[in-house]
Amino acid sequence: MTKLVFITQQVDPGHPALAATVPKIRALARQVDEVVVLADGAVEGVLPANCRVRAFRASRKALRGARFEAALTRELIGLRGGAVVAHMCPIYAVLAAPLVRPLRIPLVLWFTHWRASPLLRAAERASTAVASVDERSFPFPSKKLRAIGHGIDVEEFPCSPPRDGPGTRLLALGRYSTAKGLDVTVAALPLAGDDVELHVHGPALSHDERAHRSELEQLVVELGLDGRVTIGDPIPRRDVPALFATADALVNNMRAGAPDKVVYEAAASCLPVLASNPIFDELLDPAQRFTRWDASALAERIRELAALSTDARAALGHRLRERVEAGHSVQSWARGILDAAGSTE
Repeated sequence: MTKLVFITQQVDPGHPALAATVPKIRALARQVDEVVVLADGAVEGVLPANCRVRAFRASRKALRGARFEAALTRELIGLRGGAVVAHMCPIYAVLAAPLVRPLRIPLVLWFTHWRASPLLRAAERASTAVASVDERSFPFPSKKLRAIGHGIDVEEFPCSPPRDGPGTRLLALGRYSTAKGLDVTVAALPLAGDDVELHVHGPALSHDERAHRSELEQLVVELGLDGRVTIGDPIPRRDVPALFATADALVNNMRAGAPDKVVYEAAASCLPVLASNPIFDELLDPAQRFTRWDASALAERIRELAALSTDARAALGHRLRERVEAGHSVQSWARGILDAAGSTE
């Protein structure tokens, strides 16, 4: 393929929620001659030489839309043998379609979430193809849908040996959204044993998320878990691999339909994962999965993991990394996007 236009929110390796977009763009850049990124904002100097960035940020929504359409129109002039990718935001596909589809240029929507909005349905109709992690990570059936894995930069997450230390140290990462089920994770601790601790880190990017963080802090006090549970701030992405090395397992209780990328990142680091989302049934063994609203079931999984020998935990970690490499690497994700566009070489 000669040229790919990639539309996204932010190009920022330090962004608390969108940093993983950067290695995905880099992987696409290795597959094509040129990538043009249309973004609301971008950090300079983080993309390969064959990438250009056009920012469409504006103070008013109407002006932002006009700048978006002007930038896209300019990049479509003379475009042959290329494609346009709308990353996560359905509105990008809806706005791009009237410009892209008459030119018979492939328009691929990448989306992974449980929420089916009217806007997403319009974006699905407007796109020539839809890509997601799994058929279950897109919220409604579509004949256009391709399951291509999550796109993890495995090199960014080196395999770490099992932690050597007393007790069981659990980690939970991600936004303080009620969809994460963190209250159940906290409630499982008293049932799992006196030597189990939990460290939660993530951003609170909205009023609801800030309120939920406060609720979790109150729950910790009510359960008498001060000193055993940390409700902390987000960790810079560059520090996440080192943080994984300090834990015995990642716990993820995200609601079904939205497979958190942090699960795949932890697995790439050879860190055992306990998760409730059924979508992880191909990544995790039954002993690493639990029922979402059942704190006692999670506590049982924690005790079982704590009982494993060091060798058994190391073997589990290596199996997880192999599965991420096989089906969820950023390289295979990039090939999946180009396959969806029908333009791989």
